[in-house]
Amino acid sequence: MCSADITIYGAGAFGLSAAFEAQTRGAKVRVIDPNGVGFGSSGGIVGALAPHTPERWEPKKEFQLASLLMSREHWPRIEDISGVSTGYGNTGRLQAIPNDHQLDLARFRTGSAETLWKGLAEWRVVSAAEAGDWAPETPTGWLVHDTLSARINPARACASLAAAIIAQGGDIVADAQPEGKVIHATGAWGLYEMSKRLNREVGNGVKGQAILLAYDLPNAPQIFTGGVHIIPHNDGTLAIGSTSERYFENPQDTDTLADDLLARAIAAMPQLADAPVLKRWAGVRPRAYTRAPMMGADPDRREEFVFNGGFKIGFGMVPLAAKKLIDLVLEDRDTIPEDFKVERSLVGPAFS
Repeated sequence: MCSADITIYGAGAFGLSAAFEAQTRGAKVRVIDPNGVGFGSSGGIVGALAPHTPERWEPKKEFQLASLLMSREHWPRIEDISGVSTGYGNTGRLQAIPNDHQLDLARFRTGSAETLWKGLAEWRVVSAAEAGDWAPETPTGWLVHDTLSARINPARACASLAAAIIAQGGDIVADAQPEGKVIHATGAWGLYEMSKRLNREVGNGVKGQAILLAYDLPNAPQIFTGGVHIIPHNDGTLAIGSTSERYFENPQDTDTLADDLLARAIAAMPQLADAPVLKRWAGVRPRAYTRAPMMGADPDRREEFVFNGGFKIGFGMVPLAAKKLIDLVLEDRDTIPEDFKVERSLVGPAFS
């Protein structure tokens, strides 16, 4: 095994991305995870890389835009190194417009996107007829089509990152003594541990459930309607997700909430009714107290860092977020946006 400059706990999207970025700058890395690659929420099946609406612009939206644009070269580069597909595709998204008020907003956002997205992606209002057969039921007859949204296969993306890290001389092991600087990218359970250690709520886990169907439409845009994501993947499958459950008993059980997701997806897209169910998935996603990614120096552990809180947008944010974290870890340059700094998540209530 290599003698590591950086030890990273957690082989999910954040931990593996930090390791890959550090390697590109010449560091030797070791990733430690007793559960293996993509065990937690990063090993899911949905993979919607979708932007916030182009309005009320603020730094988090600017950061997300930059990262989603980076993704167009980032994930294919990892595939070239690893030889393993990430499932990435910049296939866009269709959203149903439920009423006239939302239709007016959607048309207003068309102009906003032209300015805020800098001509690098589009947000358009299109008729259901223009969208064709692959379009959700929409009461107004109109849809939003954006070309910034993309999809990824989360579990395969983690496998691709891991293969790229190993191909470039890094280690991914179940257990080892830490060497060099340490990054904790341990998901929801890391947030619980940090909350306990600091005696205040810095974040928590939110359970999500999803369903995977056999349905082959690899180049079709993703659908978002009625709070449900419908994501065609490039391997003959289609994912439907996801729930958001703050309180739960078993983090890996699926139940009637998953059944409801499937029913809602079929109501919007009747052509899915006969598609076989391949898998039902559940996992716990890490949500920092601010609901933004949490990154930076650990407040009470010298030479240790936190990289956590991806929640629903982790894969879309991580290409740029990993660069910002490694700026700090390797070069002592703090380029992390204020909204993402660890101290922003230390304002939660103290435990009694």
